[in-house]
Amino acid sequence: MMDLTQKQWVKHAVTHPFEGFEDMRWKKAGSLKIAGLIVLLFFFATIAYGRLYGFQFYVSYDKTFNIIPYLVKSIVLFATWVVGNWAVCTLFDGEGTMKNICVYSAYALIPYIAQIYINVILSHFLIRDEYIFMQAIEIIGTGWTVILIFSAIKAVHQYSFLKTVGAVVATVVAMLIMLFLLVLLLSLIQQVWVFILSIYTELSYRIRV
Repeated sequence: MMDLTQKQWVKHAVTHPFEGFEDMRWKKAGSLKIAGLIVLLFFFATIAYGRLYGFQFYVSYDKTFNIIPYLVKSIVLFATWVVGNWAVCTLFDGEGTMKNICVYSAYALIPYIAQIYINVILSHFLIRDEYIFMQAIEIIGTGWTVILIFSAIKAVHQYSFLKTVGAVVATVVAMLIMLFLLVLLLSLIQQVWVFILSIYTELSYRIRV
C-alpha cells in the first residue's frame, strides 16, 4: 500500500471514492488539522453563497449581517453529523472513533465546498441562460460528496452496503433530534435571560424610586 503525506492522502481519498478511505483506515492516515481547515472553508463557503453570489442568480434579503445562521449551516451542522454518527454507530457496533468520523467526513466535503466557490465566481461572469453550467457543477460536486460520505462511513465502521445505508439514515434522524433539542435549549436560555433581565430592571427601578 502507498506511503503518502497527509496532503496526498486528502487527494487520494477524494479522487478514489471507493478505496481511498479504506486505504486511509489501514494506514491510519488522516489529519485532524486538515479536517479543521476544511470545515473552516465550509463555513466561509456558506457565507460566500449567502452574501457574495451574483445578484442575477441569488438575492439576499438580509439587511444586516448575522453570523449565527452561517455557523449553524456549516460548523454546527457538521458537528451534529459527527456526534450523531458516532452515537448511532456505537449502537450498531461500528469500529470508527469520533476523530476518524470527523476527519473522513471533512475530507468527503471537499467536492461540495469546491463547487460552492466555483459557482460563486461563475455567478459574476455567466448570464441566466448559462445557469445550466452552474447547475451541472453543483450536481457533480454534491453527488461526489454524497458518494464520498457513504464510502467514508462504510470504511471507518467496516460496514456492509445495507448496514451503511441504515447507519446514514439513522444518523440523519439523530441529527434532527439533536437540532430540535438544541433549538429548545436555546429558547429556554433566552426565556430565562429575559426573565432575569426583567427582574433586574424592576429592582433597579424600585431602588431608584
